[in-house]
Amino acid sequence: MKRLLCAALPALLLAGCAARPADAKAEPLTVTGRYPLQYAQQFTIDECAGGYDLVTIDGARYLVLPEGAAVPDALDADITVLQQPIENIYLVSSSAMDPIISLGGLDAVALSGTRAENWYLNEAKAAMESGQIAYAGKYSAPDYETILAADCGLAIENTMIYHTPEVKEQLEKFGVPVLVERSSYESGPLARMEWVKLYGVLLGKTDEAEQLFDDAVQRVAPLEQEPSTGKTAAFFSIASNNLATVRKGGDYVAKMIKMAGGEYVFADLTDSGNNLATVNISLEDFYAGAKDADVLIYNSTIEGEIRTMDELLAKCPLLARCKAVQQGNVWCTAQSLFQQSMELPDLILDMNKVFTEGTPEDSELRFLTKIR
Repeated sequence: MKRLLCAALPALLLAGCAARPADAKAEPLTVTGRYPLQYAQQFTIDECAGGYDLVTIDGARYLVLPEGAAVPDALDADITVLQQPIENIYLVSSSAMDPIISLGGLDAVALSGTRAENWYLNEAKAAMESGQIAYAGKYSAPDYETILAADCGLAIENTMIYHTPEVKEQLEKFGVPVLVERSSYESGPLARMEWVKLYGVLLGKTDEAEQLFDDAVQRVAPLEQEPSTGKTAAFFSIASNNLATVRKGGDYVAKMIKMAGGEYVFADLTDSGNNLATVNISLEDFYAGAKDADVLIYNSTIEGEIRTMDELLAKCPLLARCKAVQQGNVWCTAQSLFQQSMELPDLILDMNKVFTEGTPEDSELRFLTKIR
């Protein structure tokens, strides 16, 4: 393996040099404006002369160069250069796949940090099963040989990579740029979805990204004019250690419930000094907070789907006393939910139907199934 890596380094270095055409004239980097974002707070894009884009994520900076453009003179050493077309991406952050697929950019992905059987996105699963995308190891144990052999142009990680910083350093040492996306740190669903604009910039598909995002905003816009339904809801799962996992009050799921016309029963749960969106509480505390809720929504993405009331009550018999259980207003999310990051408006609309119609047919909903 060492021989392969060492042999690959000169080629990578030469490729880096070739990114700057000999006849291209380099100019200093000049910022001309700021790419407009409506909701996202975790990244910015500065527009620069010459069609360059300077992306900043949590202090890390990436300069996206148009194909054939020269690297600007006197560029700050901390700026990572990404020359378009950006190809053979190693996609570790699963939440980035749906925006890339929605943009028609799946061909730019050559490597995945998720195995085929763990994808709920049909296009991603099919691409891996056909060999178009290869499994290259999870974030903490990448297959460096596969990554280098694929001539990887970019690794897209999530913040889990900071638990194994040596992996990030090794990828960069081998000439693979690493972009750490932070969409999960956005506090609202539309802010999370607006990351599609970042992938639009990376893949040269800004018009498509803006149209996709505008369409998503328009889908839920009518709900802004509707009054609150007055319905209360809990969004939760129950772990094998007999604790309930709920979202904090400032989390994007709580905001989706609000956008759908409901009230989140754990809205008062605040940050306890960490950046986690969830908190574990005892089943007794969960029951105390959720017993009078009009709607219970079980999050299947953590512990798997629940299909029957008997399955739910086996996890927590106390729930039999809950108002929503007695009235038959308990729902389960699809396990694909958090991979389908561009479909969050569908979940908001599903919730709105549950809050306004009481018991809509399962066929009318995309991400919620009634527990009977």
